[in-house]
Amino acid sequence: MKVSLFAAALTILKKDLAIELRTGEVVLSTALFATLVTVIASLSFYVDEQSARQVAPGVLWIAVAFAGVLAMGRTFQRERENDAMRALLLAPVPRAAIFVGKALGTLLFMTVVEALLVLEVGVLFNLDLLRVAGPLCLLLVLGTVGFVATGTLFAALGVRTRSRDMALAIALFPITAPALLCGVVASRELFAGAPLSEIADWLRILVATDIAFVTVGLLLFEPLMND
Repeated sequence: MKVSLFAAALTILKKDLAIELRTGEVVLSTALFATLVTVIASLSFYVDEQSARQVAPGVLWIAVAFAGVLAMGRTFQRERENDAMRALLLAPVPRAAIFVGKALGTLLFMTVVEALLVLEVGVLFNLDLLRVAGPLCLLLVLGTVGFVATGTLFAALGVRTRSRDMALAIALFPITAPALLCGVVASRELFAGAPLSEIADWLRILVATDIAFVTVGLLLFEPLMND
């Protein structure tokens, strides 16, 4: 008897969270890598307060993008070991539940890393984060959802390949580039003092890309994994 999509996705999510709470390998490794990127970029590009507001959004989103690739690769590395991915595919659950569960897990891991990144960027670039905290969090959430949805699909396919990390990056960045660019531009406008109403168009584009990426992931995960 097949389990419902929601119940199966929740079970997979709980499994990933339990492993992460025990090992901490995804969040710790991703956070350390993202911190290194942020610190190096801040030392290289920080000049004055005006340049900081222009450079900080790019640094933040670059760190998020690179950290996301690492997090998704590490998450699916667990399924590669002992052929666990095959066991998931043979389980009596909807294939889309695997996609949803893994995507939700990665999204939670990325949320923790992004919270740390925002604080680091604020300190290193001397930014007033309280003024833009709400809109910036909204931008990061919308930008991360589509990025994670697409990355989860390609990371699952990459389980079967040896050069999976490289294949994931090569496939993921061109597809998600428009969403990432929207996040960078909208964040730059926020740091420059623009109100939320002035970045509404960018938010709508991010919502549209999220819907598209999640829908494509749900529809294509099962046929692609069957192949």
